[in-house]
Amino acid sequence: MALKLSETKQSLLAELQARVEDKILEPSNAALLSKLISNADNDDEALAIAALGTTYKRTGFHFDKRMEEPRMSDTIKYFKKNEALSFGKAKEGEPVHKLIIGDNYDALQNLLIQYRNGIDVIYIDPPYGKDSMGEFAETNYENSISRDNLLSMLYFRLKLAKQLLSEKGVIFCSVDDKNQAYIKCLFDEIFGEKNFQGNIHWRRRHNQPNDKTKMIGLVAEHILVYSNDSNYLKKYGVGKIAITGKFSNPDNDPRGDWASKPWKAGSDQGGCYYSITSPCGDIFTEIWMGDEDTFHNLLEDKRIYFTNKGHGLPRKKYYKSERDKEGQCATNWWPSNLFGNNQGASDLLSSIMGEKNLFSNPKPIELIKPLIQISSKAKVGVVLDFFAGSGTTGHAVLDLNTDDYKYEFILCQLNEKNESNPNGIAYDVTSKRLKRIMTGECYDGSKDFKWAEENEPYGGRLDVYEIAEVSNACASAGKTPFDVIDETLYGKECFKTIREKVEWVCSNFSQTQMTVKHED
Repeated sequence: MALKLSETKQSLLAELQARVEDKILEPSNAALLSKLISNADNDDEALAIAALGTTYKRTGFHFDKRMEEPRMSDTIKYFKKNEALSFGKAKEGEPVHKLIIGDNYDALQNLLIQYRNGIDVIYIDPPYGKDSMGEFAETNYENSISRDNLLSMLYFRLKLAKQLLSEKGVIFCSVDDKNQAYIKCLFDEIFGEKNFQGNIHWRRRHNQPNDKTKMIGLVAEHILVYSNDSNYLKKYGVGKIAITGKFSNPDNDPRGDWASKPWKAGSDQGGCYYSITSPCGDIFTEIWMGDEDTFHNLLEDKRIYFTNKGHGLPRKKYYKSERDKEGQCATNWWPSNLFGNNQGASDLLSSIMGEKNLFSNPKPIELIKPLIQISSKAKVGVVLDFFAGSGTTGHAVLDLNTDDYKYEFILCQLNEKNESNPNGIAYDVTSKRLKRIMTGECYDGSKDFKWAEENEPYGGRLDVYEIAEVSNACASAGKTPFDVIDETLYGKECFKTIREKVEWVCSNFSQTQMTVKHED
């Protein structure tokens, strides 16, 4: 009788065969690795074996996978709902969002039970310094994780993330200058160089830093973009950076509700230089988004709106019905005036949390929203961030969903403790930020934060899970794995018989029985 292979093992075997066909891996080596993978005791052991088949030396890139060596244990990791932190209700058809507190490796293993090939967008902003990694990091110099450890940590998590991506799925990874080249090679190996969609250069600082000790000032970061299947992406189609805003009709325009965008070009944009006279006689000589003839055509068509009761700069009107047409195709240069900057993101977080410097260099929601939009033409799906940090990705999804988008977000965050967050980042920042912006108040009922004074809460439902453990040998009544694991947290209806429950647990949770040994 042939051995039935898990979906993870089948995926790994298919990847080995693809490497043989691409002449990356020798057939004899692939045959041996295939045999070892097929006979591996569990999926994590199979992943470790498959790592031996990577061929970074082909492009001059090699690292020792040594930070995390998965080892089998008798402890099952599973989701346990935190009722105290969960809140809200979802109307019919609305998404139920999730925050998972715990090691993202365990979280990804558990997410595979429900979301295998079901995640449409993944955004990650991995940590690079020891202070962002807590105790689980080795360092070499200048407070950085040794590169072997960084790549090893990402390797195993990205292998799991690839299995979560849907056929049309896209993954985005923020990375700094020092690590971009290495991490791109890692992504090439795992997702395939043919699925590389581009390297976005995001200007994270609006102003040039005045640091004369450096030859080149750091104002931009990278966002690597990979699709799960570039051929499918071509067929399915990519989206545009859609313009979102508050639509109204203050001038009773017969074309309906409208919003506006600047006609003046930003500091990082090109355009045409000429003078414009406002209805009140003010003259503005600037670089504008279009040529002079285009402006006058728009003005004649009553598509130009002057701010400050006719004394201010002109803005181009766009209508709710034309929102998608007004969107723009993405390029690999994203200026800060359109896609936010670190300072603006810090100010936003401070206005929500009431304190400054709770989190280092948060990303702006203006950066995350368009990443989701360009991933596909669909306006519904599941967005995952397994290095959630302060929760920016969740905030971006909520802000995007105020239009006609219906995305579900899943955030994973280790509850790392530091001086600023003595209870841990997940408790002190991530969960509280989501609670405040979704309900307008914190868990203690307080509402005295600036954001609530200027914004309406988004509403919706958030389920908070934590990673719990149970021995697979436990036989105490009410405490066995079959008693404590709640199938409804994995998108299942309650099983009608214990036999169904036993079969489901045994077939889905064996891969979660892993412990990670930290090699010094």
